[in-house]
Amino acid sequence: MLYFRSLAFNFVFYLSLVVQMIFWTPYYFLSPRHRAWFVPKFWSHTCMWLYDKIAGTKSEITGVENLPEGSFILAPKHQSFWDAIAFFPYLDDALYILKRELTWIPFFGWYIMKMRMIPVDRGSRSKALKAVVAATRAEMDRNPRQLIIYPEGTRRAPGDEPAYKYGIVEIYSQLGVPVVPVAHVAGLYWPRRKFLRYPGTIKARFLPPIPPGLAKDEFMRRLIGETEAACDQLLVEASRAPNPPPMPPTAARRLAELAAAEKAKA
Repeated sequence: MLYFRSLAFNFVFYLSLVVQMIFWTPYYFLSPRHRAWFVPKFWSHTCMWLYDKIAGTKSEITGVENLPEGSFILAPKHQSFWDAIAFFPYLDDALYILKRELTWIPFFGWYIMKMRMIPVDRGSRSKALKAVVAATRAEMDRNPRQLIIYPEGTRRAPGDEPAYKYGIVEIYSQLGVPVVPVAHVAGLYWPRRKFLRYPGTIKARFLPPIPPGLAKDEFMRRLIGETEAACDQLLVEASRAPNPPPMPPTAARRLAELAAAEKAKA
């Protein structure tokens, strides 16, 4: 049953993407940019609805009251394709940094550029970072925008050792805006590089914003500490759910570490 529900969801998920992209094209490209945001946000809500109805996985996102007004950086854990589509509907004018090659894909690339996303050329990291900061600052000066950036860069398994990149520290330091960490364990239900979609409830949480102006080391310490502590809590909750998803080795190891630490305190 799990296999067939996963197969059905994956098929309908990508079919919905293609159909909606074609169907909404006239409205999307003829509308002002702020109105055109309706299309990707509607698609995201559709995905979450399909995920619930077909795969049996609900999405529960809390902490919306922690999202500041105006420009800020949203810094989610990156475990799954789920976290690429679940959060931007909560933002007024989301901004992504992406590989320039993605803008060359018909339809998809056109949709990206309509929203003035920031393409970067692969090459020198220092040059790319400077270009990203300059382009992001220009966008935020033009109108309030919310930059979504994954501090660890690539997708990582739930419970894995944190591997935060220094790039977000430089971006935070130079932009001078708050950073909202986002904790979740979506990789338990929508695993990276796997076909199966496990039922249950994905819980995600917008954490209190980290204010601008902190020293770089202090910012990194808070970002890692607050994000990982919340992820640990969500991991424990998922493991104790009535119908818990399978725990990958990284999650099982982290749960054992947390249990040992709790036992040592007793």
